[in-house]
Amino acid sequence: MKIVRGLSDASFALVMYTLAVVGLLLLTLPTIIILIASLTNSYSLKFPPPGYSFRWYEALLDAPQLHTAALNSLEVAAWTAVISVLLGTSAALGIARSRSTWSRLLDTLFMSPLIIPAVGFGLAFLMMMATLGIRLSMLTLIVAHVIVCVPFVLRTTIASLARLDVHLLESSASLGAGPLYTFWRVTLPSIRRGIGAGAFLAFMLSFDNVPVSLFVADARTMVLPIRMWQMIEGSLDVRTAAVSGVIVIATLIGMLAMERLTGLSRQL
Repeated sequence: MKIVRGLSDASFALVMYTLAVVGLLLLTLPTIIILIASLTNSYSLKFPPPGYSFRWYEALLDAPQLHTAALNSLEVAAWTAVISVLLGTSAALGIARSRSTWSRLLDTLFMSPLIIPAVGFGLAFLMMMATLGIRLSMLTLIVAHVIVCVPFVLRTTIASLARLDVHLLESSASLGAGPLYTFWRVTLPSIRRGIGAGAFLAFMLSFDNVPVSLFVADARTMVLPIRMWQMIEGSLDVRTAAVSGVIVIATLIGMLAMERLTGLSRQL
């Protein structure tokens, strides 16, 4: 009986490890392939490259349209992260400790952008702006990004609030501290890691957002992902691989930094 059970456990472990390896390869191979392809010395995007060179990374230094799109993306992502933190943290404070029906409805409302397909939301937002007679601008793009990024700040902040010891809040109140002082000196230091993790996710999700930006961005607010899309669609420009390489490396550095500062994986 023990032998059969041992064989069963070994078979289960083998299957799970095999699935884990396959999943890891599916997740990492596209990134590795684009990094290698970005080092090609040819004028066409192919894998494997016939030779290796940093010529396309150097070409990024003389690409004003890419620079403008990148600056737009950074501006939109920065504002999106800040506003998402303000809204998501405020919502989390009101929802986390409440068990009322209204709090559950609000939680569902804030999380609804994750359920609605991004393409459908982008089209709906564009139609709403057209109906209201509001011209597309940097502000409307930021608003659209905030709507889809707030849920991530909300989730990480609620997770941090769930680990907050209620007795600390009660002790602060019993010592005469007001709600604002308690939040600033007790609550905020305890949940800052969750807020930081949510801010990082909001920034990254806004920076590389395609479905929403595809409908809401225009020529004046061209963002980097849409500009890259146009370059690939028009001429399969090799510079897009170099831009992808820069984004991948910057994201990895950011993830490592956030993991050390906020424990990103633990917050998620």
